[in-house]
Amino acid sequence: MSLLRSWLTSLPGYLWSGWGALASLFLLLAGWEAVASHYGALVLPTPLETFSRLLQLIDEGAAWPELLATSRRALLGFALSVAVGSVLGLAAGVSMTASMMARPLVTVLMGMPPIAWLVLAMLWFGASDGTPVFTVFIASFPLVFVGALQGTRTLDNQLKDMALAFRLPRRMLLLDVYLPHVVSYLFPAWITALAMSWKIVVMAELLATQDGVGAALAVSRSHLDTSATMAWITAVVGLLLAVEYLLLEPIKREVERWREVSS
Repeated sequence: MSLLRSWLTSLPGYLWSGWGALASLFLLLAGWEAVASHYGALVLPTPLETFSRLLQLIDEGAAWPELLATSRRALLGFALSVAVGSVLGLAAGVSMTASMMARPLVTVLMGMPPIAWLVLAMLWFGASDGTPVFTVFIASFPLVFVGALQGTRTLDNQLKDMALAFRLPRRMLLLDVYLPHVVSYLFPAWITALAMSWKIVVMAELLATQDGVGAALAVSRSHLDTSATMAWITAVVGLLLAVEYLLLEPIKREVERWREVSS
C-alpha cells in the first residue's frame, strides 16, 4: 500500500518531467505531416487522417478486440521472458562456470532470426495463441538473460565484502546492496524486451492468427487501405508507450531512488 501511495504521489512530477519526450513526439508528428503532405494520402496519410481512422475503428467496435488480443499475447510472452530470463540470468551470474556455458547458447538464441522461430512455432502450435506467445518469449528471453547475467557479474566485490564484514542483515544486504545494482541492468533489458515483444507479436499475428492487430494489418494490406494500416500501427505504438512510460518507468524511478540519495 505504501509503495502504491508513493507511486501515486510521484506520478504528477514524473508526468511533468516528460516534456522532453513529448517534444520529441511532436517533432515526429511534424516530420510525418511534412512527408505525408509531399507524397499524398495513398502513400502516407497525415496524422490527422490516421487518428480520425483510428477513432472510426474504435467507434465501430473493431479496434478494442484486436488490441486486447495483441496485448494479451505480447504481455504474456514478455512476462514469461522476464520471469525465466531474470531467474536463469541471475543464477548463471552467480557461477562463473554456468556463465561461460550459457554464453554460446545465448549467442545462438540472439542470432536466430525471429522469423525462423515463428516458422517453427507455426509447425509446433499451429494457428493458436501458442505461436505468437512462444515467438515473443524465445526472441525476448536472451535480452533479459544477458541483462540479469551482467547485473550479477558486475556486482562490486569490495562493496559486497564490506557489507559482509559489517554483518548486514540478509534483507538489507539484498535490498540495499544487491538489488539496486542488478535492477540498473535489468530494467533496460526489460524495456528492450517489451519493445521487441510488440514487434514480434504483430509479425506473428500477421502470418499465423485470425485475430489481433497483425491479422487486421493483413486485411488492410489486401484492401490497399493505407490509413487503416497507419491507424493500427499508431494504436500498437500508443499501447507500447503507455505500458513503458505509465508502468515500467515509474517503477524504475521508485526502485532507483537510491541514486538520488547517494548523490
